[in-house]
Amino acid sequence: MPKYEEIAGVLRQRITDGVYPVGSMLPTRTILAEEFQVSRVTVKKAIEILTVEGLVLSRQGDGTKILNSSFFDREDAKFRLDNFNGLSSDLHSDDRKLSSQVIEFTVDFPDQELADRLQVDQTTPVYKIVRLRLLDGEPYTLEHTYMPSDLVPGLNQEILEASIYDFLLKKLGLKFAGSYRHITAERPDSYDVEYLDCKKNDPILQIEQLVYLKNGRPIEYSRSRNRYDTRGYSLLDVKTN
Repeated sequence: MPKYEEIAGVLRQRITDGVYPVGSMLPTRTILAEEFQVSRVTVKKAIEILTVEGLVLSRQGDGTKILNSSFFDREDAKFRLDNFNGLSSDLHSDDRKLSSQVIEFTVDFPDQELADRLQVDQTTPVYKIVRLRLLDGEPYTLEHTYMPSDLVPGLNQEILEASIYDFLLKKLGLKFAGSYRHITAERPDSYDVEYLDCKKNDPILQIEQLVYLKNGRPIEYSRSRNRYDTRGYSLLDVKTN
């Protein structure tokens, strides 16, 4: 995560917690730069993020004022399309309990389409993982995930019931370069009807994702299936020059 996003997260939490009350002024960029040991330019980028979210208003010569409304208050605003650290990371500040039900966990050889997406040949073993993510025991998201087994040694049921991305980042020390996402509205399939508790005519929001490592190799192809009334996504686009 870039430093300015990290700083924006700290400042956002302080605003939420009332450390910086509505109507008060944010500390100056010089003070914040000294606190976080960064340049004023980095602080400026962090404040730009908060400005776009509607948390603060900056005016030349008047400083930065804390506002009383924010796009970030939206339930689905926490799901950023430019974040790919997993659902556990997205919901780390949510009071509801996130749990995982492993529906399928196998190792198989990919068909040609999947092999092309993961940039492997058809003789490379690939994990197939189907997990139902639940919030306070209620169906939330159904994930169909495929990973080359050679990139994720030691993956097991216990990890799948917790956080795959914690394992990838903290245990395996993998470094992500980025991701590609494709969003579509879909008809529910048999898995959706059974596990998401949706009707046959309920629309499904699907996020198709391909995540790349720093060396350019894809580590994950997945399809996240969400019932229309349970989840949304937001995209924050900030110009930095």
